[in-house]
Amino acid sequence: MRQKIGILGATGMVGQRFIQLLENHPWFEVAWLAASERSGGKVYGDAVRWKLETPLPERVAALPMSAAKPDGAPKVIFAALDADIARELEPKFAAAGCAVISNSSAFRMESSIPLVIPEVNADHLALIENQNWRKRSGGYIVTNPNCSAIGLVLALKPIVERFGVEAIFVSTMQAVSGAGYPGVASLDILGNVVPFIKNEEEKMEAETLKLLGQLKGREVEPLAAKMSAHCNRVAVEDGHTESVSIKLGKKAKKDELVAAWAEFAPLAGKDLPMAPVQPVEFVTAEDRPQPRLDRMRGAGMAATVGRLRPCGLLDWKFTVLSHNTIRGAAGAAVLNAELLVSLGKLDPVAVPA
Repeated sequence: MRQKIGILGATGMVGQRFIQLLENHPWFEVAWLAASERSGGKVYGDAVRWKLETPLPERVAALPMSAAKPDGAPKVIFAALDADIARELEPKFAAAGCAVISNSSAFRMESSIPLVIPEVNADHLALIENQNWRKRSGGYIVTNPNCSAIGLVLALKPIVERFGVEAIFVSTMQAVSGAGYPGVASLDILGNVVPFIKNEEEKMEAETLKLLGQLKGREVEPLAAKMSAHCNRVAVEDGHTESVSIKLGKKAKKDELVAAWAEFAPLAGKDLPMAPVQPVEFVTAEDRPQPRLDRMRGAGMAATVGRLRPCGLLDWKFTVLSHNTIRGAAGAAVLNAELLVSLGKLDPVAVPA
């Protein structure tokens, strides 16, 4: 029997991705939906403006919209909320004994809340046990990273492990779907590049270093590297493209870097349904990766790297692409939930002994 789950923020773009990805999931079943008060009293099909390329599942369309309160909610909640709303609601669900698997930025940098990419820092999930909610009710919050950080970190992790990284420079070209719906007005983005996304550069820099850091006791010690991020919104529907330069801790040849990516398979053998077989795929074509051609590698869960070449300022430079609403949002949270199941922290959600 599949575990029943709920979705907070179900009508938004990330909420819709959750529904799409979970419709045929072997472990989880969407059973409870909540969004803003204006959705109250409706069924999901009437409350949502469905914008994805696959049809809205009929079973989910018929589900009633619930109030965004823990009463009657399942014990596993996927949250796709704006940060201000998440800051208010997510602790209430955790306090009520729910496992909150959050896509929000509200608590990512809190010392007791793990910010996790399963292939990168699964051990950081130990921070769950430091949360007061966990001790009192069994509930907790786990977060996944910002959509611009996740592809970058997947590409960096095997390099950090083998060679160390001392400096990171990244310039992003981020898809409009990252702004939600309706997102960026068409007259602002068509034929244009917007060189500002509020708080994006700060989040990308801080989250990248936390994700690549080491768990030391009850806190994460961030990676000791310098980092600079430039974030831009471009007229692409889905897929964040990033131009990256890095300085290594010790010298490496091109084939050694390519081998590090090719051999990076930390989830091999865990049989997690959303996990890509190859989390980082290297392409040799000189004009790849491209969002239109590469964003769905690994069913949208893989990061694609290409254009690896020497950097005249640092050591090496390359391009990385990832699907921002699958790997960078809903899919990342689902994979976190699968990892929690494999560790015995979701079924059932209970106060630890």
